[in-house]
Amino acid sequence: MSRIGKLPINIPNGVTVTVDKLNLVTVKGPIGELTQQVHPDITVNVEENEIRVTRPTDQKQHRAWHGLYRSLINNMVVGVSTGFTIKQEFVGVGYKAESNGQLLEMSLGYSHDIIFEIPKEVKVEAVTERRANPIVTLSSCDKQLLGHVAAKIRSFRTPEPYKGKGIKFVGEELRRKAGKSAKV
Repeated sequence: MSRIGKLPINIPNGVTVTVDKLNLVTVKGPIGELTQQVHPDITVNVEENEIRVTRPTDQKQHRAWHGLYRSLINNMVVGVSTGFTIKQEFVGVGYKAESNGQLLEMSLGYSHDIIFEIPKEVKVEAVTERRANPIVTLSSCDKQLLGHVAAKIRSFRTPEPYKGKGIKFVGEELRRKAGKSAKV
């Protein structure tokens, strides 16, 4: 058995999980509602306060789907009950970030400002304190969408290894390189 796939998923209070005939799992909670289509070979059983995911055989593909769908459903349950947040730090002289509703306006050292529209499922907040790097906080109940948006924002200016300038995740350790050495 898959070590991850065989673990049951506990359903917290206030969260409802339904599975229809077409293996469409719907999770509703205080923060939002998420759906996931599960492959027909994998069965999802909802008992009193836990969810169990099972597979029909030990084929390689079934083993892979077993752990995958269990993780996806677990992320949905955690997302609608507590939610997910990602914090990004803008490191560099003159780097700025401002949020206006669902628009994130960034000044990243280019000749123009970058205006990025955030999906409505994701909440954005930009905080700039004196003598500190701007920090953008993204929060959502959908972990996959949140990671995609964070990766897109990071792609506008990825951290470089010499000075460490760029958009990095808060707490991320960057591998730094030594600069050029002078001729002797």
